[in-house]
Amino acid sequence: MKKLLLILLLINSTFYFQTKFNEPPAWAKEAVWYQIFPERFFNGDKSNDPHPIDMKSAWPFFVPDGWTITSWTWDWYKLQPYEKKLGKNFYDVVNIRRYGGDIQGIIDKLDYLQDLGITAIYLNPIFESPSLHKYDATMYHHIDNNFGPNPERDRKIWEEENPADPTTWEWTTADKLFLKLIDEVHKRGMKIIIDGVFNHMGLTSWAFQDVVKNQENSKFKNWFTIKRFDNPATPENEFDYEGWYGIKDLPEIREDENGIVEGPREYIHAIVKRWMDPNNDGNPNDGIDGWRLDVAEMVNHNFWKTFRQWVREINSNAYIVGEVWWQDWKNYKMFDASPWLKGDEFDAVMNYRFTRANKNFVLNKKEKDDVFAYIDSIKTMMKNYKDNYYVMMNLLGSHDTERLASVVVNPDYKYDHGANARDSRNYDVRKPNESERLKQKFVVALQMTQPGAPHIYNGDEAGMWGGDDPDDRKPNVWKEFKYDDETTHPFGLPRKVDKVKFDDNLFNFYKKMIKIRKENKALSLGSIDFFTNENQKNLIVYERIFNGEKLFIVGNNNTKKEKVNLKDFEIFKDYKLLKDLVTEKLFDIHKVKFNLTLDPFQLMILKNADK
Repeated sequence: MKKLLLILLLINSTFYFQTKFNEPPAWAKEAVWYQIFPERFFNGDKSNDPHPIDMKSAWPFFVPDGWTITSWTWDWYKLQPYEKKLGKNFYDVVNIRRYGGDIQGIIDKLDYLQDLGITAIYLNPIFESPSLHKYDATMYHHIDNNFGPNPERDRKIWEEENPADPTTWEWTTADKLFLKLIDEVHKRGMKIIIDGVFNHMGLTSWAFQDVVKNQENSKFKNWFTIKRFDNPATPENEFDYEGWYGIKDLPEIREDENGIVEGPREYIHAIVKRWMDPNNDGNPNDGIDGWRLDVAEMVNHNFWKTFRQWVREINSNAYIVGEVWWQDWKNYKMFDASPWLKGDEFDAVMNYRFTRANKNFVLNKKEKDDVFAYIDSIKTMMKNYKDNYYVMMNLLGSHDTERLASVVVNPDYKYDHGANARDSRNYDVRKPNESERLKQKFVVALQMTQPGAPHIYNGDEAGMWGGDDPDDRKPNVWKEFKYDDETTHPFGLPRKVDKVKFDDNLFNFYKKMIKIRKENKALSLGSIDFFTNENQKNLIVYERIFNGEKLFIVGNNNTKKEKVNLKDFEIFKDYKLLKDLVTEKLFDIHKVKFNLTLDPFQLMILKNADK
């Protein structure tokens, strides 16, 4: 009997572990994400600002005479004196700029994020790197020294280590400050994940530099795909290797049939342990809460299966989200990310399909979707991703695409294709007007009232605008700063002056919508049913239900007012008094004879107020 009980206990525990392993973490269903691009978020410590030495081997591979940190409040397209001397256009020189954002700046703004209602933070890469974006890592085991309080001390610590031997690794001042950030985030009841860029490293990578120096005698030659070693006897046979997407700045980590090969695989495993359990004591509370995985579709599935095991062994409640979207745009009618979401790799992907659906429905002027096509898009995604849809990172813009506000101004560009002035001189670089801001709010309202975890790219809530990279990477707009007006066009074309300042009205709208979502669990956890009226193709109506709680969402996707007869929708027949949670107005639907009038791009969240 005891033996039978032991077997049953073992079977149950195995089933429980496997279920936990396969399931996304519950907290991710109620997450409100905020993405931070660190170098441009906030400069909390000017003593650690980058110098030319810190930019060595970063594109465009030179630092001009007279280079200096750019003022946080500078007119974005206006060339600085040292930039003018180069005789180049804005896009040829902008990546030489540094603004000094750092980890202390993120810590300084945590209360701001908490006030906004954010529950989870995703950081773009923070590991040591010479670039502004940090996708070209020198090493994964240290935070960038310009993000910490003592860059020179950190440089000395690196020199004392063997990067190939984790037992020699120390904690730099930047590392320790990042651990403080994790602690401060957790104290506020938030989660934090970081960018894992494991498809490629940078030219300054310690392993790649050893290959450059020692060629075929390097211990790390098998970490990369080397096409040809240097042969001094034949100058035409120069050192050559595989770069990510052919980009030589980003040496690609070698893979075999199992994914990333032994060597870099072991290094990455050590990195997972270091940042998920810094004290190495079996308690993950002092570590990060998960990973966002860069260009995940370009790494073999077998590696990601192993990666998930590493992560979940440390923290069974960790969240893994993959960047899987490029093929989505190339073959959007067929492609979806479900192969990564079977429970043995990722919990979610960055859901750019959600972005596209809302762009096509609300923002497009040409090739515009009606409500039926929009509903079909949402239902198709939910069918593809099943329960994982509730933890999808539902975004409306990022560091890789034009900002939401600029999509509103330039609605008919294919998303992430030619969407800035560099690629199209017709691209409008201006700030949205008042009517365009209504559209932005409407899209955000749809995002906050549907399944999937809402994602905000830093500064969108403050009113920032900008086209695709690099214009989506302006320094963040803060209330306490006075910014220069935007008066300049990157190619000298005429433009109206745009005031750059924190948009309190827009911020308060984001804050209110987040608050409503958090106070009404049906919006994050509930089922969704759509209702349509053939005569009102600009009207969207859906119902969210969770544990008996019902919310009715009614939205007007139109530049004109829209009258809605609730009798057209059977879901309202048993109600008398409804409250719009957005405006806080009460409607006695019998007194108004079941008619509601919605302003252009207004969305109501109606809740039974009879009780």
